[in-house]
Amino acid sequence: MKAFLTSATLSAVSLVSARTFTVYNHCPFTIWPAMFTDLNAGSAVPDYPTGWEAASYMSVSFSVPDNWTAGRIWARRDCDFSSNPGPNSCLDGGCNGGLECDLRLGPGGSDLDWYDISLVDGYNLPARIDNNVGCGIPSCPVDLGPNCPSPLKGPFDSSGFPVGCKSACDANLDGNQSNSPNCCTGQYNTAATCKPSGVADYSYFKDNCPNSYVYAYDESSGAALWTCNATLNADYTLTFCP
Repeated sequence: MKAFLTSATLSAVSLVSARTFTVYNHCPFTIWPAMFTDLNAGSAVPDYPTGWEAASYMSVSFSVPDNWTAGRIWARRDCDFSSNPGPNSCLDGGCNGGLECDLRLGPGGSDLDWYDISLVDGYNLPARIDNNVGCGIPSCPVDLGPNCPSPLKGPFDSSGFPVGCKSACDANLDGNQSNSPNCCTGQYNTAATCKPSGVADYSYFKDNCPNSYVYAYDESSGAALWTCNATLNADYTLTFCP
């Protein structure tokens, strides 16, 4: 686990043809979106920086190559890259590399596009993924910070407001992330042994954001991992604070 939240991420797998991705900051404050490509899955990367500053109501659009195989896009909050440019440059969501995330470290072939809003590592901003071909729309439209269960709440900004809500795994509630039902690790590393009922506060995340991916094996919920026929050549828009 990295010491930051990679929540509200757009995860894209097996995009077959060139697409346009739009990232829109609808929040009334500046955020710093970041992008990571899993270079273990493929070498192609989008022709756009791996991190950028997005003022309120700013959007950027970029193309992804035909063979972009797997990646993530997420938001960072309260960043200052003037010193210690790395994972701790932001209050949450930070990555190795500073403003532009390290291509290899980051945050750590199909006829379908796979995409989701992930809360597996926690939450820091509401988000939604739209498309232009009528496929499903995953979202987490609720600010989960203020009512977050106290063991998971935080980090906090200078006014004491919670800008995040950790996952039970990230918060290490059971004290052993290598063998944990919250992390689906060790003896709990399969869908059969890692059930939603064993993940602390699963219902808080899922009840508030039913169309999001809450824990490692959340596919069983039927509203976690979304697909779209790749032949439709969908373009996607990720909106923070929809």
